[in-house]
Formats: sequence, structure tokens, C-alpha cells
Amino acid sequence: MAKIALGTSREAIQPDCIQALVVEFIVTFLFVFAGVGSAMAADKAEASTIVGLLFVGITHAFAAAVMIAAGFNISGGHLNPAATPIHTLAKEINPLQGILMEVVLTFSLIFTVYTTMVDPKKGPLQGQGILLVGLVVGANIFAGGLFSGASMNPARSFGPALVSGDWTDHWVYWVGPLIGGALAGLICENFFIVRSHVPLVTDEEF
Repeated sequence: MAKIALGTSREAIQPDCIQALVVEFIVTFLFVFAGVGSAMAADKAEASTIVGLLFVGITHAFAAAVMIAAGFNISGGHLNPAATPIHTLAKEINPLQGILMEVVLTFSLIFTVYTTMVDPKKGPLQGQGILLVGLVVGANIFAGGLFSGASMNPARSFGPALVSGDWTDHWVYWVGPLIGGALAGLICENFFIVRSHVPLVTDEEF
């Protein structure tokens, strides 16, 4: 199992750490700008529910892929947005159903990150992980956007709740994603990822 490295306080003032902080701020801002902008545009155009969901989902998929790629070599392109529209459960969804939805959505996202970007055995998926992660973000919004809001990240729900003061069912967006992400990490780290794996040399590399 991989260990968690906390680092030291001295690392916070290192040039590479400062660069990572700056690039995370930039790519997160641009991702949130595109996501919120797409939702506002769909509302202004008075788009139907399905058209609006499609528009927002595709925008998030493209924006996530591009911004992860933009920040990947400097900070890893984590995109931890904290200022997207507030997440609330649909009227017909109770908290338990919301948690289950967020568990599944977050699991699929983190599982995709592990298997297409982290796993050294990704083979032909090398270089495609960023696009695939963006696509699963869009797919998850299509699947869960109308039910739980498809948060997949506590920070995405905390910022808007803090600004608006609306904490209705907010705990759902912590419990669900934390369980889903933990399950995906636990399963991938212990059953699928072999850290000692060395990629085979291909003919093109001779």
C-alpha cells in the first residue's frame, strides 16, 4: 500500500512548490469559470433540462481534460475547484440515495485516474489518461447531475455553501465522495497496481 508523505514546512517556500500553487490557482479558476459559465449560459438561453445538462457536462469534460493537461507537468493538475454552483439533492432524492450516488460517481472518477494515469502498467493508455478523466467527469455529470449534482469532490460543494450560507444536506457531499474515493484508492492500490512493475521495451525504443 502506498504511504502518505506529509512533507515539511520548508517545502512551502521552495520555488517548485510556489509554482505548483500558482498553476493550481490558474487552472482551477479557468475550470470553474468554464463550468459556471456554461451553467449560466444554458440558463440564459432558457435551454431545456436535458439540453442544459448536456451542455454543462460536455463543457466540464473538455475543461477538465484541458486544465489537467495544462497543469500536469508542474503541479499534477489536481483541479480542486471550490467555487462551482451550489450542490443540492433533487426533491425525490433522500440523503442516503445522495450518498450512494456520490460514492459511485467518485469511485468511477478516482478509479479512472488510478487505472489510466497512476498505474505503471497502463501501456497503450499512456498519454490518454487526461482525456479519459475528462470524459468520465462529463459522463458522471450526465448520470448524476439531476439527482445529486455530481459533486465528486467535497471542495466543489464547500465553497459555494460557505458563500451562500446554504448548508442543506451539505454533509452528503463530504461522506459520499470521501467513501467513494477511499474505496477506489484502496482497491486500486492493493489489487491492481504493482509499484515494482517495469514497462517492457518496445521495438521503437531500440
